[in-house]
Amino acid sequence: MLDRMIVRWQALREAARGPLVVHALIAGCCVVFLLGPTSGLNPSYGTGDRLLETGTAYFRRWGVVPDELLTGSGRALLTPLTALFVHGSWLHLLGNMLFLYVFGVMTQERMGRPEFLSFYVCTGYLALAAYAAANASSDQTLVGASGAISAVLGAFLCLFPRARVTSLFPFLFFLPLRLPAWIVLLFWFALQWVAAHRAGSGPGVAYLAHLVGFSLGFVYAWVRYRRTTRVRRPATATEGDSQP
Repeated sequence: MLDRMIVRWQALREAARGPLVVHALIAGCCVVFLLGPTSGLNPSYGTGDRLLETGTAYFRRWGVVPDELLTGSGRALLTPLTALFVHGSWLHLLGNMLFLYVFGVMTQERMGRPEFLSFYVCTGYLALAAYAAANASSDQTLVGASGAISAVLGAFLCLFPRARVTSLFPFLFFLPLRLPAWIVLLFWFALQWVAAHRAGSGPGVAYLAHLVGFSLGFVYAWVRYRRTTRVRRPATATEGDSQP
């Protein structure tokens, strides 16, 4: 009886030390999405044209609008924080949450909860602000946790470069390949770089925010942990063609 109680207590302690911040961020993004207009599950936003109108207004209220952010108003300066929890579609949300869970758990474990949360919020804010600065005249709304999650990927690359990551590559007919993290993430970064140079100024994926976030995450982890031994641990991820 005593042995069972000890085992249960140890299990509870392990759960308490788990990736609480990652789980909370995922839960927050999912709740915001489900309550918002894009999920289609909240009847208060209406249907048809009314849903489109309320959705546009919703994104402009909580997302980043570059030409408004650079005016320096208090409300606009908060939008890079609120935009981290707003997503434009089910695919956008699920792709981001998959990347956050796969690469965020080990990164949070290495950094610790308070540091990881501060890292996530600050890099996400700076990535969105950098995109706004580069597109200062744009009135297109930017939403999503892509910049922050890209920073997590950059930090993961620095901290766990030899971790084995199982990935699905669309151009190889989704054949699962188990590769070191540095190959997978540098390949992902190269794709973002190419896409950023081909992307127009209109609405679409904010590849520049991905590049800025990834670079910030890698540099932060390198400066913060460069004198410590890099951890070699296995990691399993499933990546498709979704962009974080």
